[in-house]
Amino acid sequence: MDLTRARWRKSTYSGGNGGDCVEVADNLPGVVAVRDSKDPSGPALAFSPAAWAGFVGMARTSR
Repeated sequence: MDLTRARWRKSTYSGGNGGDCVEVADNLPGVVAVRDSKDPSGPALAFSPAAWAGFVGMARTSR
């Protein structure tokens, strides 16, 4: 999967201390990519937009 055009962003809930953060790129057609901010050149997970929306929805209601 080509992620060269991915625009990565951290959650607004992430602290500014450079700690454990997940970055998400949702600007790619048909895929949402997720990676570890501590290892930006490492592996990324890819989800369909529907699967990602389902995950985020469940995470929001499970707080």
